[in-house]
Amino acid sequence: MTAFDPGLSGLIPELRWRGMFHAASEGLEARLAGGRPITGYNGFDPSGPWLHIGHLVPIFGLIHLQRHGGRPVVVMGGGTGMIGDPSGKATERSLLDRRAIEANVAVLRPQFERLLDFSGADGTVLVNNLDWLEPIQMLDWLRDVGKHFTVPYMLAKDSVQLRLERGLSFTEFSYMLIQATDYAHLHRTLGVELQMGGADQYGNITAGLELIRRQAAAEPGDAAKAEAYALAYPLLLAPSGAKFGKSEEGDSVWLHPDGTSPYAFYQHWLNTDDRDIPVYLRWFTTMAPDKIEALEAELAARPEARAAQRALALDITARVHGREAADQAVRASEAAFSGGPISDPAVLATLHRAADGFDWRAADAVDGLVPFLVATGTFASRGEARRMVEGGGLTINGSRVTDPAAVVPEPIAGEWLVVRVGKRRLRVGRRVA
Repeated sequence: MTAFDPGLSGLIPELRWRGMFHAASEGLEARLAGGRPITGYNGFDPSGPWLHIGHLVPIFGLIHLQRHGGRPVVVMGGGTGMIGDPSGKATERSLLDRRAIEANVAVLRPQFERLLDFSGADGTVLVNNLDWLEPIQMLDWLRDVGKHFTVPYMLAKDSVQLRLERGLSFTEFSYMLIQATDYAHLHRTLGVELQMGGADQYGNITAGLELIRRQAAAEPGDAAKAEAYALAYPLLLAPSGAKFGKSEEGDSVWLHPDGTSPYAFYQHWLNTDDRDIPVYLRWFTTMAPDKIEALEAELAARPEARAAQRALALDITARVHGREAADQAVRASEAAFSGGPISDPAVLATLHRAADGFDWRAADAVDGLVPFLVATGTFASRGEARRMVEGGGLTINGSRVTDPAAVVPEPIAGEWLVVRVGKRRLRVGRRVA
């Protein structure tokens, strides 16, 4: 059985086992092995009001740091979000205005509070880099930061090289030094000694190390002033070839219920390809190694049971949306795919929101079943509806309907109709006034 030291010395070994370790700066493992508390940060771009599952990679990096006794700092890029990071981008992105960024920062905070522990003296800290970047005077910044970096040093970074041929504005070119300014500020004011990020951020992170060391060298004295480290995660590519972070339809999967419902979120993980399960169990849960390995063994022995997918989906949905919402998503999923009758109004309400739901009025049912199916958008024409009914491919509220002249059945609890078309299509209708 694999076990890791619960203290800081176990952080990198656990990240390595989970496949979440790409690189670290010299001396970090020795620093962690010393046992002294450490504070580490990860930056997040407030370009939208919701986090998406791509953000889970850096979030779990902070979760593991906190599990091993470190203190996480979440840096919202209210200032850098007005500039734009060229890392991993093929073209320059559209810039948001100050008001939009500040609104996003306010909405994002509660999402982080669900995923990280903000309580106590050593709880997570959330800061906005606009607070310290905005007051900086340009001439002061060029003198205090710009003088420490040569143009060849900056041009050598991968994030810059990959964009030179396509065009890179001076605005984005400056991003590296602004991120370095963040690290130096956090190092000085909050005692942050570790910056974490994706492999595509490693050049920017090490620029921060360079600035901290050069500024410390200019002020001889305490050697601890220069103590700072970098840690990077690999870029996550799904073994199945699917693009991580997108649904089957190509849409983003959000960590906020207004963007992706808990039911749809659960379904996304439940539909994980078998080849991706070992990676996702390691990256997106804190399950112990022996439990993960047992789920992998069960997947290999009985893939049709999808026990590993169920465990992954329940765990991550409970973490993001809470246990109650996760349990409701499980009940709704089981009801939707069992093929049997569904009578629980709470489950029906969940499916109405998430699974092709429709609203209907008493007037829609007056002319009988076939006109009702057309009026509610289940079929495009009466002929199509009639053929499906006569072929035995339609059930309503768990009962097969084969007579096109039939009336619309009584709704469940006076409100709900469950329409199944064939084996794959499920619609839940809610009666409205």
